[in-house]
Amino acid sequence: MIHVSSAPELRLPESVELRHLRYFVAVAEELHFGRAARRLHMAQPPLSQQIARLESLVGYPLFERRPRVALTEPGKVLLAVARRTLAQVAQGIDSTRRAGRGESGVLTIGFAASAMLTAMPRVFHAFRARYPAVELRLREMSTSAQRDAVVAGFLDAGFLREPAADASLLAEPVVREPFVAVLPPGHARAVDEVLPLQALADEPFVLFPRTVAPTLYDQVLGLCRDAGFHPKQVQEAQEWLTIVALVDAGLGVSLVPASFRRLGWGGVSYHPLDRDGGRTTIALVRRREEPPPVLAAFIDIAHEHFGEGAGQ
Repeated sequence: MIHVSSAPELRLPESVELRHLRYFVAVAEELHFGRAARRLHMAQPPLSQQIARLESLVGYPLFERRPRVALTEPGKVLLAVARRTLAQVAQGIDSTRRAGRGESGVLTIGFAASAMLTAMPRVFHAFRARYPAVELRLREMSTSAQRDAVVAGFLDAGFLREPAADASLLAEPVVREPFVAVLPPGHARAVDEVLPLQALADEPFVLFPRTVAPTLYDQVLGLCRDAGFHPKQVQEAQEWLTIVALVDAGLGVSLVPASFRRLGWGGVSYHPLDRDGGRTTIALVRRREEPPPVLAAFIDIAHEHFGEGAGQ
């Protein structure tokens, strides 16, 4: 019900429809029933009947008919209310349509820090440019933390490196890249363009704890095992950037995703391995239900920039 605080008090019952307000606004602006009828693409007699019906519902005359059409005091009050109501309805319908197209709302996306070395920054930039009305919230989190947050609904989706299998989640690979060895400055094997992994059998390794990314940790150890050794882990670090920094400090060697070659960090050197040790995968992970329009729009842009799971 619409309430208008003015003297006399104007109270519109629920039986007043939007079409009544549109008819009323047209007559109030034209101050002529014939011109208002033409503007509304309807005959004058039905329009006059609808205005009379509205006056009956309101309980007050809205127009003086003679000597010429003019608004009464209640009519002036209703005109302001009607314009505001019609504008709010139009705005609400537009907002609803925008939300349905994924052009508005809030989207919360998680990402692993290492994923920022891939095409992911371009995905975020393109999404902001194409959907400026969407509030994009980004959360840097570990793989395990992202997985829990997606399941709990705190994240709409996340970019996880080597996510563990989960029946409640849908994981779509967007990046596949090989591992490379990273060596400290002045290392004897730094001159090797391609490095035999077995050459690092006696080297101290800097790795992350298994709890941070179990699948990825097992994959790194599997590469070493296939090369005939178990890495001598002398230092742990939670973040990939810290691992590279510790290698740069001379604490050991490590295996990192190939995209890390973009860092150009200190004096470390990166070396492709002499064996096909598989590839590390970044997946776009979300809950299995049908994605809301805003998330579906984001996924489309991710496909445009990442391609079909292509390596970087």
